[in-house]
Amino acid sequence: MRAKQDNCTAILVGRGASLDGSTMIARDEDSHGGINEKTFMVRPAKTYDELYVSKYNGFKYHLTGQGCRYTAMPNDDQNEGVWDEQGINEYNVAMSATETEMTNARCLGHDPLVANGLNEDAMLAVVLPFVKTAREGVARLGQLIETYGTGESNGIAFSDAKEVWYFETGAGHQWVAARIPDDSYAICPNIQVIQQVDFDDTEHFMFAATIREFVSQHHLNPADDGFNFRNIFGTKDEADSYYNTPRTWYGQKLFNPEVVQEPTSQEMPFTRRPAHKLGVEDVQFFLTSHYNGTPFDPMGSYASGDAADQKRYRSIALDRNQESSILQIRQHVSAAFAAIQWVNLGFYAYSPYVPFYTNIVDTPANYQVAAHQVEPTQSAYWLYKTLEVVVEPRYHQYVGQINAYRDDCQSYAVGRIDEIDRAAHELRDEALTTYLTKANETTAAKVTARTQTLLSDFIRQALESSRYRFDRGDNL
Repeated sequence: MRAKQDNCTAILVGRGASLDGSTMIARDEDSHGGINEKTFMVRPAKTYDELYVSKYNGFKYHLTGQGCRYTAMPNDDQNEGVWDEQGINEYNVAMSATETEMTNARCLGHDPLVANGLNEDAMLAVVLPFVKTAREGVARLGQLIETYGTGESNGIAFSDAKEVWYFETGAGHQWVAARIPDDSYAICPNIQVIQQVDFDDTEHFMFAATIREFVSQHHLNPADDGFNFRNIFGTKDEADSYYNTPRTWYGQKLFNPEVVQEPTSQEMPFTRRPAHKLGVEDVQFFLTSHYNGTPFDPMGSYASGDAADQKRYRSIALDRNQESSILQIRQHVSAAFAAIQWVNLGFYAYSPYVPFYTNIVDTPANYQVAAHQVEPTQSAYWLYKTLEVVVEPRYHQYVGQINAYRDDCQSYAVGRIDEIDRAAHELRDEALTTYLTKANETTAAKVTARTQTLLSDFIRQALESSRYRFDRGDNL
C-alpha cells in the first residue's frame, strides 16, 4: 500500500482576484519519492450501477445514477488505487483532491481516522462525475465523509465559473468548507488553513452536521468565543514552521509584497486580497518556485544564503514533483470551451504548463502512458522526467535556456488559446468536442517537439563539456 506522505502545494484564486475573471484552483501533486508515473485521461460519461471498491484501503461505495464525463490525472499503475487527483467535468466543475494535512492527537483521540474510509485515491471518482456546481461537490463529499469517515486529513478544492471552495477534513468524520472571497486568493501547504467559521453564513461556509457538538462535547476549542478550525483541529507544531508555513509566506510575499511576515509564522491568514490581479502565469510561477530571490533558494541562485539557509525550508519545486494542474474556468467565452486544464509534468521548475481544453473525448497518446519502463519518446511523463535528470546536474549552465524555453512555451500556449477560441466560437456540440480534442493533440505535439529539441541540445552540450575531455596539447 502506498505510504501517505506530507506532499503537494495548492493555490486558489477567486474570479475577482484574477486578470480575466477566471476562477483558478491549482495544485502540485508531489510524491514521497522521485517517481510516481502520472497520466492525463478522460473518463467518459456513463450510467452507474456498480460497487466501487478502493484497491488502496478497501473503501466500498455503491455508485448509482448518471455520471458525466471528466478529466483526470491518474497513476499509470493502478494496482494500489486509481488516484484520479485533479480534473474538470463537463459541467465545468473543477476538483483537486487532495492536499495532505494533519489533525492533532487530541481531536483524533475522540474521532479516530477510519481505516477503510473515503481517502484521496477515490475522492474524484465518487464525487466529480455526479455534481453540477462546486457547492454540490462540497455537499456530496461532506455527506460521504460524515457517513463513511476518512482515513486521512486532507484539503480538497472545488470551483466552477463563479465560486471557489476549500474543504478540509479534521479527524475521522469532521469537516468544514470555506468559500474563497471573490477578490482573494489562498495558499494551502500541508497544514489545516481554514480559520474562523461563521455557522450562520451558509453562503460562505459549509460544515459537518456534528462538528459543533463534537467540539463542545469534548472541550476542544481553546478560545473563549469563535470557532477557529485551524486552532481546534490543526497541529501547529515546530515541524510546520519549516515544512509548511514558508510556502504560505513565499506565496503571500509574491502577491502581497507590502506585507512583512516571518516564514515560520503560524498566524498568516488563510486568504488575502492580492496587491495586483493574478494571471495564470502568476499561479505558474508560484507552483514552480523554490524561494527564488531569497536566501532559502536550494538551487543556489544569486540571492541564496549559505548551505544551511538553502536547506532550511521545504521547497515547492523539488525532486518529488510529479504533476501540476491549474484548473481554470474562464468567464469571457462560451461555457462550452471555457474550461482549461494546464498540465505540467516532471520537475516543475524545468517543465512548461500545457493548456488542454476539457470539453474533449480523449487526450494525446503520449499523455496516456507512463509505464515503469522509461520511454521518453512514447510518454510525456518520462520525457519531462528525463529533462529533469539531464538539467539538474548542470542547472546553472542550463537555467537560461530553460527559462527561455518555458517562456517560449507559455507565449505559444497563450496564442494557441486565442487561435482555438476563435475557431471554437463557430462550432457546437459534437463538432466542437471533436475540434477541441484534435486541437489539444496539436498543442501537445508542438510543445513535445520543442522539449525533445531542447533535450537533444542539452545532451549535446553535456557531451561537449565533459570534465574528462582531453585535448592533445594539454600536457605538451
